[in-house]
Amino acid sequence: MSQQMSSRRAIGLIAKREFTVQVMKKSFIISNVIILAVIVGGIIAFSIFSGGDDEERDVVGVVGDQSIAAVLSATGDAVGNPVEVREIDDANTARSIVESGDVAVALVPTGSGAYTAVTESELTGALRAVVEGSVQAQATDAALTQQGVDQATLAAETANAVVTVDAIDPPDPEAGQRVALSLAAVFILYAQIIGFGMYVAMGVVEEKSSRVVELLLSTVRPLQLLWGKILGIGAVGILQLAAYGAAGVGTGLATGMLTVTGTAISVFAGTLGWFVLGFAFFAVLYAAGGSMVSRQEDVNSTTMPLLILIMAMFFAAFYSVGDPESTLSNVLSWIPPFSAVMMPLRIAAGVAPLYQIVGTALIMAATTAALAVVAAKIYQRSILRIGKTVTWKEAFAR
Repeated sequence: MSQQMSSRRAIGLIAKREFTVQVMKKSFIISNVIILAVIVGGIIAFSIFSGGDDEERDVVGVVGDQSIAAVLSATGDAVGNPVEVREIDDANTARSIVESGDVAVALVPTGSGAYTAVTESELTGALRAVVEGSVQAQATDAALTQQGVDQATLAAETANAVVTVDAIDPPDPEAGQRVALSLAAVFILYAQIIGFGMYVAMGVVEEKSSRVVELLLSTVRPLQLLWGKILGIGAVGILQLAAYGAAGVGTGLATGMLTVTGTAISVFAGTLGWFVLGFAFFAVLYAAGGSMVSRQEDVNSTTMPLLILIMAMFFAAFYSVGDPESTLSNVLSWIPPFSAVMMPLRIAAGVAPLYQIVGTALIMAATTAALAVVAAKIYQRSILRIGKTVTWKEAFAR
């Protein structure tokens, strides 16, 4: 029991040292302040210049009697193409403001309820439907009034004549935000796993090349040093990721750019959790790769296979962003380490059932634990070998 407590204490002290060294670096503080400012400022700027929730309306000018103005507005709202109506003094003015682009179309009455639509080129699409529908509706109302039909009674009698849409597969109104959250989660995980994986490898090489590791190993065992380093640097990664996520989600919700509060928070929490699993998977391998070289410039020679695997993971994730329910996305979600990026993507898209989230997390954790045993043996065999680079073949053969 005392040996277990001693091991925990040793790992804890090393992890605390690694955490403190990383977060106290001026470069770490300055870079993160800049990144946080860019995240917050970028979201605020986008919310301002994208116009927020304001709808872009076609402008329709009306010459003379403005009784059709209310009909135009109601018809535009009904067909999903809201319009802004402006009063115009005369036909000549109408032509000039259409030419200047101030209005999309100007209606000039020609008598008996008819109008001439003055436009720059053609009157097509939804705007034509609004204009023609409004003119016809106003003419119908006028004819009914002449026939002595009570408009209020007619409206009451026809109020229930509506079409109710029963869509078998209705569109997701939050689909755009889900895609944005998916892309953000995948990109951030990609950067964090590569970045902090390399931190682990470079830290191992730095201690090995400076011979500090020999001093450390006189008081702690190799595996204690390995896990202390991974836990300390991993804690820095979680802190940084949490700061980025809190800044992004908080600013998005505050500016109205994000409205899917539950989804945004679940993506935030899921990204943190899957970073822990993904980082743990690669950190033990990066530590093993770092222990196999004695110079920092040689790190890439042993970590390149890991970089290729990470890139394959994220290419698959970016490919699946457009269709997170595809067979490829579903299958890769169950295969470590692809789970680390595919599951946050599927969670953000709202297509990941609870059993899949729990199941893939357990498989990822079990695989990481098994891989850690192998990586720890490589680390233990290679950490004190100074000079020649140990190849992966040699590391596994010993």
